[in-house]
Amino acid sequence: MAVSTLASVEANVRTIVKELFAFITAQGNGDYLGERVSQLQHTLQAATLAQRAGADDQTVLGALFHDVGRFIPAADKMPAMIAPDGTYVGRASHEVLGERYLRQLGFGEKVCQLVGAHVMAKRYLTAVDEAYYDGLSESSKRTLKFQVRDPRFRWPFPLGS
Repeated sequence: MAVSTLASVEANVRTIVKELFAFITAQGNGDYLGERVSQLQHTLQAATLAQRAGADDQTVLGALFHDVGRFIPAADKMPAMIAPDGTYVGRASHEVLGERYLRQLGFGEKVCQLVGAHVMAKRYLTAVDEAYYDGLSESSKRTLKFQVRDPRFRWPFPLGS
């Protein structure tokens, strides 16, 4: 009985991993909000940087999947964020969608929380470190204007008009 249960769990995990990586690789060279890198390259960069920084496996997975809410099928149902000039700047609440998706798949709490908090973390870093904000690409700065702001935080300097 234990062997068949283990085989069932292992088969389920393999299916989940294949599905996730199919979503990631399907992005291919797709545009990443006008950046010089594709969504796939951005995803891999984040995981690579975490790994090079000596992060634990859960953090590396959180970095790898931080934008999963942008490219899973359910993302198509999320409202698009459009700048006044008509530029597409992403999907609303992709971090929340990604966290919920990974949680449903059975990922650990740390991975899920990292994915769910990555927009808030970026917003916090831009609030406390002007050099961090200055180092962001124009596209990344633009997304900050449209992502929902958490009313529990007060921002010490404006993030643009």
